[in-house]
Amino acid sequence: MFDKVLIANRGAIACRIIRTLRTMGVKSVAVHSEADRHSLHVRLADEAVEIGPAPAAQSYLRTDKILDAAKATGAQAIHPGYGFLSENPGFAEDCAVAGIAFIGPSPDQMRAFGLKHTARDLAEHNKVPLLPGSGLLSDAGHAKAEAARIGYPVMLKSTAGGGGIGMRLIWSADELVEAFQSVERLARANFKEAGIFLEKYVEHARHIEVQIFGDDRGHVVALGERDCSVQRRNQKVIEETPAPGLTDAQRERLLATAVRLGEAVGYRSAGTVEFVYDTLSGEFYFLEVNTRLQVEHGVTEEVTGVDLVEWMVKEAAGELDLTGFEVKPEGASMQVRLYAEDPGKDFQPAAGVLTEVAFPEDVRIETWVERGSDVPPFYDPMVAKLIVKGRDRAEALQKMQQVLAGTRVAGIETNLGYLAQIVRDAVFMEGRQTTRYLNAFHYRPATIDVIEPGVQSSIQDWPGRTGYWDVGVPPSGPMDALALRLANKLAGNAESTAALELTVAGPTLRFNCDSVIALAGADMGAELDGLPLANWAAHAVKAGSILKLGAIRDAGCRTYLAVRGGFDVPDYLGSKATFTLGQFGGHAGRTLRVGDVLHVHAIEDAAIGTPLPAAAIPAYAHAWEIGVLYGPHGAPDFFTDADIEMFFATDWRCTTTPAGQGSD
Repeated sequence: MFDKVLIANRGAIACRIIRTLRTMGVKSVAVHSEADRHSLHVRLADEAVEIGPAPAAQSYLRTDKILDAAKATGAQAIHPGYGFLSENPGFAEDCAVAGIAFIGPSPDQMRAFGLKHTARDLAEHNKVPLLPGSGLLSDAGHAKAEAARIGYPVMLKSTAGGGGIGMRLIWSADELVEAFQSVERLARANFKEAGIFLEKYVEHARHIEVQIFGDDRGHVVALGERDCSVQRRNQKVIEETPAPGLTDAQRERLLATAVRLGEAVGYRSAGTVEFVYDTLSGEFYFLEVNTRLQVEHGVTEEVTGVDLVEWMVKEAAGELDLTGFEVKPEGASMQVRLYAEDPGKDFQPAAGVLTEVAFPEDVRIETWVERGSDVPPFYDPMVAKLIVKGRDRAEALQKMQQVLAGTRVAGIETNLGYLAQIVRDAVFMEGRQTTRYLNAFHYRPATIDVIEPGVQSSIQDWPGRTGYWDVGVPPSGPMDALALRLANKLAGNAESTAALELTVAGPTLRFNCDSVIALAGADMGAELDGLPLANWAAHAVKAGSILKLGAIRDAGCRTYLAVRGGFDVPDYLGSKATFTLGQFGGHAGRTLRVGDVLHVHAIEDAAIGTPLPAAAIPAYAHAWEIGVLYGPHGAPDFFTDADIEMFFATDWRCTTTPAGQGSD
């Protein structure tokens, strides 16, 4: 067995490999970019080596720097994880030249399956069912002729790469020329390989894959299948095993076909044979082989009891023998991918500091983040994989619903709410998902978009954050506590519910869900969809509506916007109030910015409650009477009677600073 292994990857997979190596008694070496110097995998490893700037091309894809790190630390093997260099045969060969074991299949096996068109040839030779398709296409004209022969719709594919990049669905000849040029550009830019081919598209398709493993002694086993049909833009979102709805005969034929293909090349280490399953005909067809560990490998481990990373390490060390091995799967497992992206804005990637990360206990979490982690914009947006196991699919599904409901992530946008809605959707619950399922899925976010932030707009609650002066944290909370409490009362909330404090000039907000709001405090001339909105009153708001608040019209400095159910932000030191100097509390520990997304609690009741009596509404003026108590310095030793008379007869100007920052 190896004494030390280097992990040529980052994020969740690097952390997962390090933990397995630790259980095996093998020391780990982490490589990292400058952007990942504080990442969890760096802290978990026994040793860490920085290999370059943030861009992957200058760090995680630099084979020379990775090999130098392995030599410098005395690592005897390199585990590539998935992505980056995991399916690069040249890197595997460089490892061999350097006398370092590559933990994965051989370079020849990677080449055999690495290009999709050659993998199709190999599959055809071994009598693996194939969809009608073409060879490599010379130009758009050639593509048109082949598409006409195959019949529309067709999928235009780059022969290299993966992850949904370089794939376009074509419904008619009119789309083909532009699509051909686009896919060719993507293929050259991402994979340095411009080969393109066509394949018949199955409209009612499921994506089913088989996990195989070979021990380099002639044994190849299948460890069950996974359903990966829940995809967005050809990127997997949810995976599960066993695949729902297959008969025993279909499953047996699927696994045997995958093993036959692996045996054809004497496959070793972990690999995945991917198929498209036609739900109308019940037939399955070969898609491709991934010659690496898959992101979704954890669900297979849960039902088989096999640690695939441990097997990979043992196989590379020559210590794995699968003679007589029998798979004995138990139960069902399901995985969701938690991405740093905004489903409400066409899934644009998100980056920034996570102010809250909390997962339930009854779940397998593979992640690299924790509260305070900085998610950089340079890499894949996946921040965690959440994996559950049940006695059957129904129990696994119920657990996943509970896990997603109990997971908390804040600071940046994620697809957490999107996932939670999918696993409660009837199509998914009944196991009827296809690869086009998410195309028609309607996401209903309980959010508010910040179009314009206003001046010093922040989340505050009452009574705020108190009792921490002894550790240097001053009181935080609303400047006008009465107005915030009255706004909450109008909105149907408890007095302590988090609301927006608006200063001098208000924001412009777009509501993505139905809600009930209330405004209290100084008059900002609010308008809802262009129509005036009364202060000191509750109002029903429809999804898509825009609330615009201007500058304060007369007296006062603060206005409060309460939303029924409250703003969904994490507690920090017992309060949701924003403390901007401390950079904690509220939304991301700061005032609002353009593009922010505020989460609110979804509501069922949109009824408007009883209005406030006129006597309960405070009047805002330019001059205020405030109560003053005599202190010790009011004694005659310090002030004469004339001094006291002058003090109370004088108009005074009081200046204030934002909430939580003290006052003068």
